[in-house]
Amino acid sequence: MLSSTSVVAGALLAASQLSGVYADGFSCPPGGEVSCHNSGPVQDTCCFNSPGGLIALTQFWDADPATGPEDSWTIHGLWPDNCDGTYEQFCDMGREYTNITDILKAQNRNDVLDYMNMYFKDYKGNDESFWEHEWNKHGTCMSTFEPSCYMDYMPQEEVGDYFAKIVELFKGLNTYKALADAGITPSNDKTYDLSAMEAAIKASFGMEITLNCRNGALNEAWYFYNVRGSAQTGEYIPTLPGGTPSTCPKTGIKYVPKSGGSTPPPTTSSPSGPAPTGIFAGKGYLVVTTRDSQDGCLISSGNWYTTGTCATYTAAASGSGFTLTSSKGVCGMYNGQFKCGSGVAATVFGSSSGKLSASGKDTFYADKVPSGTTQVPIYTSPHSVPLTVSWQAV
Repeated sequence: MLSSTSVVAGALLAASQLSGVYADGFSCPPGGEVSCHNSGPVQDTCCFNSPGGLIALTQFWDADPATGPEDSWTIHGLWPDNCDGTYEQFCDMGREYTNITDILKAQNRNDVLDYMNMYFKDYKGNDESFWEHEWNKHGTCMSTFEPSCYMDYMPQEEVGDYFAKIVELFKGLNTYKALADAGITPSNDKTYDLSAMEAAIKASFGMEITLNCRNGALNEAWYFYNVRGSAQTGEYIPTLPGGTPSTCPKTGIKYVPKSGGSTPPPTTSSPSGPAPTGIFAGKGYLVVTTRDSQDGCLISSGNWYTTGTCATYTAAASGSGFTLTSSKGVCGMYNGQFKCGSGVAATVFGSSSGKLSASGKDTFYADKVPSGTTQVPIYTSPHSVPLTVSWQAV
């Protein structure tokens, strides 16, 4: 249980932040270099985000199950990227917490907590667990939130700063309104072009962002910044996206209403036309999705990769399912691993709600989330990271 001393200290911390400085009165000097644009090594990583200098504020549009207000997107998180598409995760086990609500209450950040309870929602209903995951995975990897950056440091001080900054940024990024102003509103009947959605967001934000889809339906928006100064009090400068490109098709994107129930089934196409996203036929990409996001895709060997170019697969009907081939050869499950190439026997795959399935299972697994040039195999047997694989027609 948190002590009364901690509560008082937290109240002092919250009051001090009205002036935009740290609790002890320390702030970063003006005129520092912008993250990811430094001309040489920067020693003071308390006032310069490094290596995670490309910072993304990410949002969800969850319609099935519906999460958050019907006329608003919800918060996903604040993520540091190493300026090159790679990223670190779970950087400090000693600062992984399971009591975010208690921490915010002790710091007298009830307004932040109230806002999070409305707009920072977990689609499974476990908001606290979701917040813990975001801090433990991403917040611990942001250099300016290190305890050593605070004079007279109070335990968990940086956790409150992290969530307060997420709320502040999210309030200035009204994705729903930006799209609606361009006539793009949730509908069970209409579909939209990616270019129109991108233009609508750019008109509001000033920069392109990354829009992601799941089974052909709009699902995520990633806004990117470089920062001059600390992540707590610095200047956030909109910048171009980093990492993997949009996972949305160019046309026919669904924007499902939160009040409309489940996502409608995909429509079929004429035999001469391209297969819609979610239907395993013709040529397409195999896009990987974890709980956090769409994280890259499968390359031609069958391994999972989060940077670089997606491999083009060919899906052909076979019996009650379909076979897959890549430039390496036919694809199949080999000792429980998804592989493509010579010596691999073709597997007849299936699909479940737009997700790839093997032997009736639509959840695959990996030992870890790859970063940089790392590639990892995926399996049908349980490993550390559960994932699903969906089809993006090309």
